[in-house]
Amino acid sequence: MPKLFSYGTLRQDAVQLAAFGRLLAGRTAALPGYRLDWLSIVDPAVVAASGKNVHPIVRYSGQAANRVPGAVFDISDAELAQADRYEAADYRRIEARLDNGERAWVYVAAE
Repeated sequence: MPKLFSYGTLRQDAVQLAAFGRLLAGRTAALPGYRLDWLSIVDPAVVAASGKNVHPIVRYSGQAANRVPGAVFDISDAELAQADRYEAADYRRIEARLDNGERAWVYVAAE
């Protein structure tokens, strides 16, 4: 079962219902070595689901002192594909180690 780390809109109930058709139960975690930034979103479906046209995005810093707080969710392969469809082209999905030792998929800046 895939794990998905979210630091942004995928933690919102409305987004989870729109993207997955259910609410996800998450655990607190953090992503070390990244810093939080902001991104303007133009996809009307994403803006409608989140209610926001500016979303958080993380960028690799390589500095251990940088940590992005969030939540890790257990999801299905089909839900991971749904998350891929939700995220804008400015994001890419990578696997990363979280501060709690778990490995999870996370959407980071596509740079």
